[in-house]
Parts: sequence; structure tokens; C-alpha cells
Amino acid sequence: MPQSQTITEGYRKLQQELHQNPNYGVASLHFAPIVAEIIKKTGVKSVADYGAGKQNLLKALTQAGVSGFDYFPYDPAFPEYGEPKNADLVCCIDVLEHIEPELIDNVIGELAKITTNLGFYSVHMGPAGKVLSDGRNAHLIQNPSSWWLKKFVEYFEVVQLQAHQIMGNGFWLIVKPKIVMG
Repeated sequence: MPQSQTITEGYRKLQQELHQNPNYGVASLHFAPIVAEIIKKTGVKSVADYGAGKQNLLKALTQAGVSGFDYFPYDPAFPEYGEPKNADLVCCIDVLEHIEPELIDNVIGELAKITTNLGFYSVHMGPAGKVLSDGRNAHLIQNPSSWWLKKFVEYFEVVQLQAHQIMGNGFWLIVKPKIVMG
């Protein structure tokens, strides 16, 4: 089965350009304490960082003394990371609002495919402080939590949903794969 497209080549190039900014892709540093708590409480053995950017989540978890898990970064702006990999805990932090709107369902579907136990996803709902070189706001999707929740419940059971002001107006959620009843 062919893999669904999750990014266009033109947008991949815009993201690679934006990642040259040292202040782009730092949200995971702020969310790492929550991720660290999930790892400690659940004992996950593998973490996939979907939209890993410069791997700041791994850096922050290491600094917090959290170790003993396999780390699988994925980011289309960093092709050297390879393809997304299955993991006990899939983190997608401050990524989904950056996805091209026509591809968001494909990306959430891909997250569902690689999430074997838990997912931790954060979403910012307003405009970003950064702009793409083509003039668009870096947050291509600026929708309320109700819009996002409809997307997530198609693929996941929501364990926890929490509003936050960590990086502005947003929310984070913990999800589990849907159980298919026979």
C-alpha cells in the first residue's frame, strides 16, 4: 500500500529554511517535563519524536535525567532521520498546526499507525511568532480545540485533554490507539 503524502516538496524546503533559525523548534523544551512524567509513570521503552526538528525533546529529557528508552526522531525537514517508526510513546509537539491543511488527516493517520501504546500531542491554536519565507504565518492551521478533537477521535481514544498557555493559546492531549470491537 503506498504511503499517504504528509508534506509537499515545496513546503519541506520552506521548513528546512525555517529550521535555520535557532529559535524555531524549541517548544519541546517546554513540554519535556510532562513527557518525562509520562515516561516515568508508564515505563515506556521507546519514544518516537514526530516532527523532531533539532531533537530538543531528547536533549531536555536527557538533561532531566530521563533515560533507558529508544529514541526515534522523525522530521521531513531532516531526511537523515529516516522514516517514522513505531513506539510505545509517540510525541508530536508543536507540529500539527504547521502541517499543510490538505494533508493534516494523512499526518494524524500516520501518527495513529506508529502509536503502539500512548501519544502525547500538543497543538497551538493561534498565529505563530514566525513567518515562512513565502509570507504565510508558520501556523498554517489555526483552529479551536473542538476542530482538532474531531480529528483526533477518528483515530484515537483521548485519555487526557489539557488547555495550556505554555507557548500561547493551546492544548495538549494524551491518547491511546482505538480499540476495534469485533
